[in-house]
Amino acid sequence: MIKLLEIKPGLISIITALGASVCCLLPFALIFLGLSSGAFMMTTTKLRPILYPLGILGVVGGWYLYYRERKKCEELGCQMARGTLNLALLIFATLILLTATSVDFLASSMAEDLSHSPHSI
Repeated sequence: MIKLLEIKPGLISIITALGASVCCLLPFALIFLGLSSGAFMMTTTKLRPILYPLGILGVVGGWYLYYRERKKCEELGCQMARGTLNLALLIFATLILLTATSVDFLASSMAEDLSHSPHSI
């Protein structure tokens, strides 16, 4: 059975990356599935200044905890508990955060281009 303390770096990074993606990926997914409207997206985008820094701090903190534990195990000559699971969770969390940031950047640049368009209403 997996102990939660053994995968602490991975859990921290996944939770914070999912939290940071709430403003971008979650609304897109819900709208795509027909479960939500654009109003939900407009509400969650207001949380970007809070969620992105928390997500970045969480993922960076997860990587820090992972490498700290790995270094400690190398010095003691022990095997790191759940090392591959932690690494997989950290990579997944990093990809979630990068995807959310990319989607947000593309959406905001498209909205800015439309607002400067001579044909905009």
